Parts: sequence; structure tokens; C-alpha cells
Amino acid sequence: MRVDAMRGRVLIGVVAGLVMMGCAGAQTARPVTYWVGSWAASQQTPEPQNALAPEDLRDATLRQIVHLSAGGSQLRLRVSNAFGRAPLHLTAVHVARPVSAASSAIDAGSDRAVLFNGAADVTIPAGAEYLSDAVALPVAALSDLAISIHLDEPPVGETGHPGSRATSYLVHGDMVSAVSLPGAKTVEHWYQISGVDVVSTAQGAAIVTLGDSITDGHAATTNGNDRWPDVLAGRLQAAAASAGLSVLNEGIGGNRILLDGLGPNALARFDRDVLVQTGVRYVIVLEGVNDLGVLTRDGVASAEEHQEMVRRIESAYAQMIARAHTHGVRVLGATILPYAGSGYYHPGPENEADRLAINAWIRDASHFDGVVDFDQVMRDPARPDHLLAAYDSGDHLHPSPAGYKTMGSAVPLMLFSR
Repeated sequence: MRVDAMRGRVLIGVVAGLVMMGCAGAQTARPVTYWVGSWAASQQTPEPQNALAPEDLRDATLRQIVHLSAGGSQLRLRVSNAFGRAPLHLTAVHVARPVSAASSAIDAGSDRAVLFNGAADVTIPAGAEYLSDAVALPVAALSDLAISIHLDEPPVGETGHPGSRATSYLVHGDMVSAVSLPGAKTVEHWYQISGVDVVSTAQGAAIVTLGDSITDGHAATTNGNDRWPDVLAGRLQAAAASAGLSVLNEGIGGNRILLDGLGPNALARFDRDVLVQTGVRYVIVLEGVNDLGVLTRDGVASAEEHQEMVRRIESAYAQMIARAHTHGVRVLGATILPYAGSGYYHPGPENEADRLAINAWIRDASHFDGVVDFDQVMRDPARPDHLLAAYDSGDHLHPSPAGYKTMGSAVPLMLFSR
């Protein structure tokens, strides 16, 4: 009996000690920092006409301007070697507030070095991304940020985002902290940068817009930040109830759901571009027009091929929904815009029937968690297989800036309040 009693006292003492340790741990626990993505861009291998020559990137500084959605007291940067075939060495990375969205000049007082585990340089393995340390630079919502990176050697396989709709600046030498870059070579592409996070609150969350060139902003204004996701971000920031929400544009021009095109197919990039984004809680999926158009771009497809295309697209949507729900992300389906008259795809009645069938699936309340009906607001009432002329960029496929404004204004904000 005495042995049992002694064991009991020992057990009680151990439990009491663990409780005390737990209390002490709770008292010394670090405060939680809530991060949310404020800007992002989908990564791919740049096409030859959009890539930089290797010698351009030897001992070179790239200064790239990005447009944030949410603001915060600190930020951190994601740099990418996702499509590199060898380790990528960045000798220095800086951030600063640019003088304007269309200038290489920065506010010198805002220049900050970006560190990676306390070091000024970073080597990113092939296929990987790196997240920086926190940077003490407060940034306002809907403001611009200049990101300057210096490479000693060119990447073995570039990683980038061709459809930046923003001017980037390239000079030789380590000029990451230079106030301006006179004589810089200019390109409208981003390279080796994939995201910016900001410190938020526990209520902060990110909305990913997953799409093709219509989301990426083909025909939007260079340095104008007037894509439909930009318009949505402005609306969210204008209302106190939604100011904690950010918008991450993960559109790739020419992107398809089922096959690779310009960049990986939507299912292949879903994890990287949606599920691992910082603070993601919602995704708006606007994909499918390129799958439909390519089917008959170079020849006639049979009725069975049309039916199979529709079935596979709907199945892919279902896959996105299931994968997102596993991670607690709500999925909003966006209806496919009309594209009759497109000289690139020259669709016929069968293509329109496919589009209508898929849009009916999207609108079915048993599938997506909500619907953004872009088709309804963008079509010509007199010719519903066509874009309304006032919203057409001229190619009968991509909206104009006025069309993008209508799209961004058509997203019901109530979808993000549940």
C-alpha cells in the first residue's frame, strides 16, 4: 500500500510540475503575428520573347514595382526559383517606396535591406521559393512597392511573370539602394519575385483570383493597376468591414485548366498559387475560355469531343473545390465571358453551347460556395454570345479597362462576409 501511495504522490507531483511548466510557458509565449498576402504573381518559365538574355542578368540589378492591396506595419518578401534548374544566388535584396508607379526613382528614406535568416544574400534551390525575414517598413493599402534584387550570375532557367502590366528596370552593377537608375533598360515583366506579405490582424484574409489573361489583365493600362482584381481590391479597402481583405492576382495569360500552355495548367499550379498563399481564405476561379477555344481553333471537333471537354472542365472544377475545402478555403466560381467574334479562336455555335453548359454548372448552387456572374454583366443583351461593345478591348475576347472596372465592381462583397 505504501508503494502505491508513493507512486500516487510521484504522479501527482509530475502532473503538478507539468501544469506549472505549462503556465510558465503561456506567460512567456511570444505574441502571435498575423501575416496576410498583399501582392502575388503566378510563376512560370518566361517565353523566349519575354525572357532576358543571360548577359543582361550577369552582375545586374532588377528594380520591379508591385501594387499592394492590403497595408501593414511590416512586410516580408517571397523570391522564387520555381522554374530554375540550378540554385539561384541573390547577393542583395532591397525594398523601398517608389516615387511613382512609372519611375525607377525611390524615396531614399524608405530604403530597407531585406534579410534571409539574418543574411543579406540568399541561395534558393532549384524549384523552390524563399520567404524573407520581416522588414520594418510600414506600407499603406493600395500603395506601390519597389523591389530591387542583385544577381551576380544569371539564373539557369528564369522564373518570372511575363504579364506584369508594370515597368521593371535593369542595370548592371549592385544598385539595389540607388535612388534612381538612369539609363536603365525597361521591360514589362517581373522576374524571380512571387509575393509580398504584410502584418495584419486575426481578421485579415486573402482572396486569390485564379485565372487566365482576363484575370492577368491583358489590355489593362501599363502601370495603371486597373485589372479587375485591382478594382476589387479598391472596393474592399474602401469599406471598413472589408479593409482586412487582400486580393492576390494569380492569373497567367493563355492559361488552361486541362493542358499546359503559357505556364502550367490550373490544376498543376493550384497548390502553389492558391493553397499555400499566406492567409488565403477565398479563391475566385475564372478559367476555361482557353480550353474551349483551343478545341476548335485549328479544326472542327466532333460532338463527342465537345461533350468530353465540358465534362472534363466540370470535373476539374470539382477537384479544385475538393482540394480547397480540405484547407478551409471557400471557392467562388466565375462564369466564363462570351467570346464570339474572336479572331484568335473563331468560335462557332458548338463552342457557345459548351460555354453555356459550363456556366450552368457554375451557377448550380450545389457546386461552388458562391458565384460571380461575369457573363451576366459583360455580355451584349442583344447578342449574348458577344461581349458588350463598351467593355470590349477590340479583340472580342479580352475586356477593356472599362470592362475590367465593371467586372471588379460586379463581385458581390457579401461573398466574403460569411
